[in-house]
Amino acid sequence: MAASSGDESRRPNPLPSALVSNLQSVLAARRPPPPEDAAAETPAPAASAAEDGSSDDAPAKPVVLLTCAGGIQSPGLAALVDALVKGGRCDVHVCAPESDKPVCGHSITIRETVSATSVHFAGAKAFEISGTPVDSVSLALSGRLFSWSAPALVISGINAGPNCGYEMFHSSAIAAAREALMCGVPSIAISLNWKKNETKDNDYQDAAGLCLPLIHAALADIEKGTFLKGCLLNVGVPSSPAANKGFKLTKQSIYSPAQSWQAVSTSRPQPAAHFMGMHQSLGIQLAQLGKDASAAGAARRGNTQRKTVEVESVAASGKPEAREVVKKSFRAEFIEKLHKDLDDDIDFRALENGFISVTPLNVHGHVEPELEAPASDWLSAAVAASDKEKEASPGIAEEKEAPAT
Repeated sequence: MAASSGDESRRPNPLPSALVSNLQSVLAARRPPPPEDAAAETPAPAASAAEDGSSDDAPAKPVVLLTCAGGIQSPGLAALVDALVKGGRCDVHVCAPESDKPVCGHSITIRETVSATSVHFAGAKAFEISGTPVDSVSLALSGRLFSWSAPALVISGINAGPNCGYEMFHSSAIAAAREALMCGVPSIAISLNWKKNETKDNDYQDAAGLCLPLIHAALADIEKGTFLKGCLLNVGVPSSPAANKGFKLTKQSIYSPAQSWQAVSTSRPQPAAHFMGMHQSLGIQLAQLGKDASAAGAARRGNTQRKTVEVESVAASGKPEAREVVKKSFRAEFIEKLHKDLDDDIDFRALENGFISVTPLNVHGHVEPELEAPASDWLSAAVAASDKEKEASPGIAEEKEAPAT
């Protein structure tokens, strides 16, 4: 054996000496530090933990995911983020469309790239995406965007305009909450009964403050496993939140706004004099005119080509039959309808009467009768807990609220 070992030691090394040296250096760098070095570094994390007062035994806060059909810059979303961050009872994450998408329904983006860009929100981690509100919830819950596995609660809001009755079928706000429910995550949709020339930005802040006890009650019951199963909560805040009459459990109405179609005339290319009057250099003006002229010529050629279309059918004369293609443009607008003799317990009527309506909805847009009693009991308990908390917190101004009915 000794002779054999000696023979092997005299064999030439097949690897170049420079490569062997490099390998030895890499292996040496990967070796774990000696025990004394590790022992010297161990107290550092403990000292850091002691300094900030944190403890590994402290329970983690529940995660709440926010989205908003009004987009990442909507005042309703900002007010809700601010209220939840100041409340300090949850970790706030935001994923919302980069622009206003209020009536997309449950539409999703397929065969196109959806981009996500980080956005600054004080106290929250936020992204804006190029997709729909449903895309926002779906992407956030996929685990690709945030590190957590799933949030405790998803909130869609605060959205501008009511989501009562049949409006829920084209409402992106309801669709985002429905997407969370379909993924097994409890959800709430919050909307402010926005009215033109009446609603102010501070109304969103008031609405967020009013809904905060309801959100905290939902988080507490979700942690205990006693929150409502199989439905989302559609919360409607009246147009004057500060003058609300309290929470009210409501039913979905058959209310639907009237849809009006208006003809829109196509704009013609603007004359050259318009561009010459602009405060630009002559070269830029001429370049712009050239582009406009080219675009106008292309449009005329395209329109001319679309005017007559040859079809395969042949007329009696034996020549191809030509048909004219007519193109018109329209714009749809919603007009509020006046309803009389409506039940006071439906969402639309309660909202108009100044109550904060709370309507349970399942994925099909309604709630089974057996869920109405548990929903009523839960809402009453949530309001009662909120009242007790206010009484136990001196120095906080109490707001007038009627008990949930």
